[in-house]
Amino acid sequence: MTVRINRLPDSAEQDAHDGGLGALSTGKGNLPLDSVDVHATVTGPAVGIDVTQGFHNPFDVPLEATYIFPLPDRAAVTALRMETAGRVVEGVLKERGQARRDYDTAIASGRRAAIAEEDRPDVFAMRVGNIQPGERVRIELRLNQPLTRDSATDSTFRFPLVVAPRYIPGTPLDDERAGPGTSDDTDAVPDASRISPPVLLPGFPNPVRLSIAVDIDPVGLPLTEIGSAMHVVSEETENGRTTVRLRPGERLNRDFVLRLRYAEQESAALAAAPDESGDEGTFTLTVLPSGEARPRPRDVVLVLDRSGSMRGWKIVAARRAAARIVDTLRTEDRFAVLSFDNVIEHPRGLDLALAAGTDRNRFRAVEHLASLDARGGTEMLAPLAKAGALLDDPARDRVLVLVTDGQVGNEDQIIARLAPSLGGVRVHTIGIDRAVNAGFLNRLAAIGGGHCELVESEDRLDEAMENLHNRIAAPIATNLSLESELDIVSGSVTPARLGALFPGVPLVISGRYRGAPSGSLTVRGDTADGTTWSQRATAVPTADRAATALWARAHLRDLEDRYTVGENLEKRIVDTSLRFGVLCRFTAFVAVDTQVTEAGAPHKVVQPVESPSGWEHGDAMDVPDFLRGETLQAAAPMSLPAPAAPGSAPPAPMAYAAPAGPPRRTPAPPSPNARPPRGRRSTRRSNGSAPSPKPTTTASPTSATDSSPRSTRSSVEWRRNRRRPAPSPPSATPCSPSLPRRPRKRSEPSGTGPSRPSPTSSPLDAPSGNAAGDDRPSPSRQPHTPSEPAPAAKGRQPQRNRERAGGPPLRNRHRARRISNRGPTLR
Repeated sequence: MTVRINRLPDSAEQDAHDGGLGALSTGKGNLPLDSVDVHATVTGPAVGIDVTQGFHNPFDVPLEATYIFPLPDRAAVTALRMETAGRVVEGVLKERGQARRDYDTAIASGRRAAIAEEDRPDVFAMRVGNIQPGERVRIELRLNQPLTRDSATDSTFRFPLVVAPRYIPGTPLDDERAGPGTSDDTDAVPDASRISPPVLLPGFPNPVRLSIAVDIDPVGLPLTEIGSAMHVVSEETENGRTTVRLRPGERLNRDFVLRLRYAEQESAALAAAPDESGDEGTFTLTVLPSGEARPRPRDVVLVLDRSGSMRGWKIVAARRAAARIVDTLRTEDRFAVLSFDNVIEHPRGLDLALAAGTDRNRFRAVEHLASLDARGGTEMLAPLAKAGALLDDPARDRVLVLVTDGQVGNEDQIIARLAPSLGGVRVHTIGIDRAVNAGFLNRLAAIGGGHCELVESEDRLDEAMENLHNRIAAPIATNLSLESELDIVSGSVTPARLGALFPGVPLVISGRYRGAPSGSLTVRGDTADGTTWSQRATAVPTADRAATALWARAHLRDLEDRYTVGENLEKRIVDTSLRFGVLCRFTAFVAVDTQVTEAGAPHKVVQPVESPSGWEHGDAMDVPDFLRGETLQAAAPMSLPAPAAPGSAPPAPMAYAAPAGPPRRTPAPPSPNARPPRGRRSTRRSNGSAPSPKPTTTASPTSATDSSPRSTRSSVEWRRNRRRPAPSPPSATPCSPSLPRRPRKRSEPSGTGPSRPSPTSSPLDAPSGNAAGDDRPSPSRQPHTPSEPAPAAKGRQPQRNRERAGGPPLRNRHRARRISNRGPTLR
């Protein structure tokens, strides 16, 4: 059988780069990572992955390399191996503190060592120490992960390749930094320095050789189609297996995605994998419900991320996704739309409350979405908390949908604050990025009993929204429960919250059992008309050893989320991790060589990572525009109203007032040597204000230049607003009331009142005419002194004549601030 392989439409040709600013290289080569090899084997519903990282030391001193890298958030890391100097050292899983002590002792004594640690479900850190001059070290990781089921026939294999820059809220801590990253640790993200690797600037040549090969064994299921998000160079079909290989030359700057399409499968299946001892085992139940459900009234709150990291195609796709959801609402539904960066905004004409899904209200919501642009920082906690507070009617079907790239560092803070209030609310997340933070979005969806849909391009959006629509629509059954003939181990069933059943949407449940692998499981739930829905599956024994590792990883993730909320589960997490040999946040794999090379402290280097595909360079620092160019010391922590003390008066509600628009630039004090701005004079209206009258001056008759201060930005805004009438600005509230704003200054035409703000301009946008974060007016916009006559206008002058006459040269005054994020260098 021939399998058709399609390249997904988001794939774009990689840009050819020459060397450039920020290149971490020498005449002997790049530092220190030189290759990443990924070999995956898809066998039915599971994937086994071998990841090999190659490190090289081209210098004459020993090195200790640190590499912050991503792995699939549902993958179970089960083994580590280090190969160097013809020697092979197997890694041992230990409690994290003990593993760190063993590693540090080995490095201090001159032995080679490696340690792998988990900092987020999808962010890991690898340290390899005492790499001798000219030596190469290979680190191999063994993983197992489930194949994500998108529908009854579609599955997805996703392997991330880069840790994208994440927004770090909070106040910097004075303690010693937890890691070698570029961000400071804060009270909201105490380990920010462990998840923020340095980023290579554009123009750096391809520093790492990447190879990916995927062997697909459908195990008797007809595989009909394969779609790839990167360039596939070959495919081989042999004995029913298909091998897909990545074209050489690809960069580690986006997720590798394979979408697999199978034929229809049976409606329910129960696999039981006994342990080697035979006393216990792991079961995996897959349910594919069919049928139709009767729609019932819903309360839907849509939260859209419009922060700076959403620039480009992502904000366009986010607006389309949100508008598609709004269009599916019915009159009996109620909804609210919240957009956020550093402030929360809602559609004009709709209060910050649930509104009926009428045509008028839906039009207002779509109109608001169409006006959104990316800006500011990702202050996500406040809008999600507000959305949860709006969904307070347990008699209705409550749904929260978050559209974002998920690039935040305070995942634990958000989970801890939201998890207690999400009971009865289904949370769906839509991740839009080519290097999305899937770990956080999957955690948030799992806590809310919902689904995470990942979108890597606008072309993928329609299919993703169709899948999500099936999950937002009326469920077949809710309040699910398990009835088992197996002896299920108490507290082992995952996911901990079963959620709801939707037509054509698979549900996978796993857990541990005691005794023989025989019996059956029955899933029961309540339908909308009050009847009982059920489906039964009989256990089929299997020898799949990966099933236990996959269950252990999912169970550890549930325990870690409960630990984040406040439960004391650290010992239980460590014991489970060590018993089943699966890496978690409290354990680490460490490999220590017995051969002593050279005692002493090796030179430490941190491997820089690629800038994510589709990101502009300025997005690497997703902070409010008014903080660009400053240190984050000025950033105050995001805060919500604290609960009132017993017996005290209730706190005043947060104000949701309409913003006054962007702060205006005020003219600087007149300079006696300032020259008037040259160019065509315009008396057009600026943002609806009256035209500026000609001032009265003492200039000679030959002096025809207007002496009033004018902004060239005004005519640009006038032309834009003439094409599209400006709607009234939406209502907004700061996400972080304690976060200070720097007032912007802006010239106004003489004799006019304040200009009406453009609906597409942001109160956080950097001032036009200067580098971002600089409030000083451009020299060409200095007001002319009324007491001195302006020089006579002599038409256009060549640039050299202007400079010779003392005027400013014609150069680009809208140049963005350069960000130099150099990697480490040897000293």
